[in-house]
Amino acid sequence: MAVLKNILTINSGSSSLKASLFLADGARRDFRYSHIGHGFPHDHDEAFTALMKDLGDAQPHAIGHRFVHGGEIADAARMFDEAERDRLTGITHLAPLHMPGNLLGAELGARHFNVPQVVCFDTAFHATLPEIAWRLPIADECNMRRYGFHGINYAHVARQLPRLLGDSAQGRIAVAHLGNGASLCLLKNLQSVDTSMGYTPAGGIPMGTRSGDLDPGVVLELAKRMDSGALADTIYHRMGLWALSDGEDSEMSVLLQSTRPRARFAVEYFARQVCAQIGAYAAKAGGLDGIVFTGGIGEHAALVRALICAPLEFLGFTLDANANAKNQDRIATKNSRPILIVPADEEAEIARLTAELIPFREEK
Repeated sequence: MAVLKNILTINSGSSSLKASLFLADGARRDFRYSHIGHGFPHDHDEAFTALMKDLGDAQPHAIGHRFVHGGEIADAARMFDEAERDRLTGITHLAPLHMPGNLLGAELGARHFNVPQVVCFDTAFHATLPEIAWRLPIADECNMRRYGFHGINYAHVARQLPRLLGDSAQGRIAVAHLGNGASLCLLKNLQSVDTSMGYTPAGGIPMGTRSGDLDPGVVLELAKRMDSGALADTIYHRMGLWALSDGEDSEMSVLLQSTRPRARFAVEYFARQVCAQIGAYAAKAGGLDGIVFTGGIGEHAALVRALICAPLEFLGFTLDANANAKNQDRIATKNSRPILIVPADEEAEIARLTAELIPFREEK
């Protein structure tokens, strides 16, 4: 008989480590360790040492890891073994900002805990994209496609929608995952049918330090002015909100508190692009049945949500100013189509996938 065991989830990024322990009795403990070490990828040994101490006697029976990229596979999760480690190492170039930290987390997990490990992929949720959505307008021999990201949280959001929307959850829902990394996803029948990020997590809408979609000619011109290392640094670390605000900051929370005109410009630019993407989904789908905000900005930045939704009244979406200011879970007026806030919870989805993949058995 299968039984629930302690499952540790780990999201090991380039400069932080997030972990959650899901206990057999249903309790949950969350851990956050930021700005670890120096250089790239960061040295997470100190964070794992702190995690071991903070866990105390509550040791995991399995570990689930978030991986930004899974490559061509459609599996939502896989066991982490030597073959899978080699496969993931081979696709690190597809997400150079994230994959080294993801791999490091799995390797340190194996070093510190003698338990099964599972890797869960952000790209897998978008395996349902039709060709017209995943195809890039380039030659087949280039072997590139739209992958899409943030899929673990999109899967979590999709699981919440039937409870929140009833039968309408099966309709056309635009989900905006807005944080330092940001993307949007169009759901139909709770499956991904379009998404804003592309071949890498650098595409789509503007983000904290990434431009999102950009005229290829701009990149070609920048390549003439700088070497490959400087170009990569610019693309991943010196664009987006940081560039739009004249280098004031890449964090939306900081820009919202600023009185500088360029900070306000960056906020409005970001909101305009998110609004445009939602409008594009409405055009592609022939209308929308709901909008969902998730992620740090999506959940907490009332002004950003207001700026995004204001031009969308013609589609039947109107914010309730009071509910929006309070970050309530339902922020539309009574006569509006639904507008929801669904807190991101990648950890819960990773724990679910890990429990499904590992057949825990009652010990005799």
